[in-house]
Amino acid sequence: MDMFLSLLSKEEKFYFIDLLQKLMFVDGEASELELQIINRFRHEMGDDVLKYKQSNLSLEKLIEYFAGKSKATRNLVLLNLIAASLYDEWYSVEEHFLIEEIQKAFDISDKKKQELMKIVYAERDLREKAKRILVEP
Repeated sequence: MDMFLSLLSKEEKFYFIDLLQKLMFVDGEASELELQIINRFRHEMGDDVLKYKQSNLSLEKLIEYFAGKSKATRNLVLLNLIAASLYDEWYSVEEHFLIEEIQKAFDISDKKKQELMKIVYAERDLREKAKRILVEP
């Protein structure tokens, strides 16, 4: 699920987890699946992130932090936030609006967002295909 997050610096990984948690909790309490998603990202990013305790940065400060990063970093963060929000089958309007807010703050075009979403869906399709192939006799 983690797409290229290993490319982020240690600090960026920490703040990504903070931003991911804000996204997962935007509609109130996080579901069991949303908590599993956060933990999966943490595990895939390594020991430092597993030991990391949440910062006190507000949602606005986290968005501002990443908005000042390179275009590649902003695209990478948005890609993984989209992947996390689409991981479960539930559509959250609040998550959608927050992703739009982040997209605007990151100065990412609608065209680029669509390309990122295509990557998420293609990765999901590939995983499903692999699962089917693995269980076939």
